[in-house]
Amino acid sequence: MDSDRFRRLLDAPAPFASVYFDDSHDTHDAEAKLELEWRAMREELEGRGVAPPVVDSIEDAVLNLRPPIGKSGRAVVAGAEGVVINEHLARPTATTVVRVSELPYVVPILEHSFDHPDYLLVVADHSGADITTHIGGTLRSETVDGGGYPVHKAAGAETAGYGDPQPRTDEAARKNVRAVADRVAELAEGKGDKGIDVIFVVGEVRSRSDLLSELPDRLRERTVALEVGARHSGHDFGEIEQAIEDEFVKRQLRTIDAVAQRFTAEIGRQSGLAAEGLGAVCSALRQGAVDTLIVGDLGDATVVADEGLTTVAPNEDVLSEQGAAPAKTLRADEALPLLAVSVGASLLHADERIAPADGVGAVLRYAPSLHATGPG
Repeated sequence: MDSDRFRRLLDAPAPFASVYFDDSHDTHDAEAKLELEWRAMREELEGRGVAPPVVDSIEDAVLNLRPPIGKSGRAVVAGAEGVVINEHLARPTATTVVRVSELPYVVPILEHSFDHPDYLLVVADHSGADITTHIGGTLRSETVDGGGYPVHKAAGAETAGYGDPQPRTDEAARKNVRAVADRVAELAEGKGDKGIDVIFVVGEVRSRSDLLSELPDRLRERTVALEVGARHSGHDFGEIEQAIEDEFVKRQLRTIDAVAQRFTAEIGRQSGLAAEGLGAVCSALRQGAVDTLIVGDLGDATVVADEGLTTVAPNEDVLSEQGAAPAKTLRADEALPLLAVSVGASLLHADERIAPADGVGAVLRYAPSLHATGPG
C-alpha cells in the first residue's frame, strides 16, 4: 500500500484516537445500528480523556460519511486538531477497535483496505463519452461530444441519388471517438509526470475497441475495459463501482504475491535485501533502507524511541548504542508503520503467504550496514 495516503499523519499533533468498526449497510436498521455503535465508541473515547472537540469531529466523521453499499468497515483516525483519516474499508474488523495513543494505529487499514489510485472512468459510445476523474478522492464529471453526426445509419436510408450514408456515419463515429481519445489523453497526463494511474472504459465492445485503438500506447497500457453495460443503457453505477473495486483488489493481490516471493527469496539467499524480526527491521528503518514494511501480528510488542521519534530500537540498550537517549516506549504496531511512512516505504499486511519473525519483516532498497538486534 502506498504510504502517501498516510503522510498527513506525520504532521498531525498527538494524541491520536483511532477507531475501527462495522459500517455495513445491508439491513433495514443499519442507521440505527450505527447510532448505537457510535454511542458506545463515544463513551469509550470520553472515558479515555479525548478532548470534547475531537470527539465531536469524530462523531461528524462517523455519522456523516456517504453510506457504503452492502458489507463494509470504517476507519477514523483523529489527531489533537481533528479527523485526519475517514474512509470505508473493504470489510469490517472482527470487533470494534478504539485506541487512544501518542501515535495513530493504521494496521487495520493495511489489512482491510486497498490502494485507491487516481483514475479516469470513461463511459463511451460512438457519439461521445461521459468522463469522471477520481483524483485525490475528488470526483469531477464531464461529457465529451465530438460533434460528428449522424453516428447510426438510418433504417431505409438507401435513397437513390444521395449515395450510401454509411461512409458519413462511419466518419462521424471516428470523429467522436478521436475527440474522446484526445480528451482522455489530456486528462490522464494533466497531473504531472506520472499522470493518471488507470483508465477504466465502459461501453459496448466496438465502442471500447475503437477508443482503445485511438489512444497512444502509453495510455493503452494503463487502460482496463469493464464489461458492465453500455452508455445510455441504464446501467447501475453501483455495478461499475464494484467492478473498479474488484480490479483494485486484484492489483493488490498481485502486489502481495510479488512482495511475498521477493521477501521469501531474499531471506532464503541471505542477501541482506530482506529483514525480519523487531531488531533487524528497526535497524533497517533507522538507516532508511526499507522499501516495503510487512506487518503481521505484533501482539503487544513494544519498541523504544528517542524524544523526537527519529530513532527506534527493540530495547533501551540498542537505542543507547545508537547514541540516542531512550525517552518513549511505544507499541510496535503503531511506531513501525509510522516510521515506514516517514522514510517513504510502502506498507503491506502479512497474510498466509508471509510469516516474518516477531510478526514484522521488510523488503529493503539496499543491504544496510548492520542489523543491530541487541538482546531481546
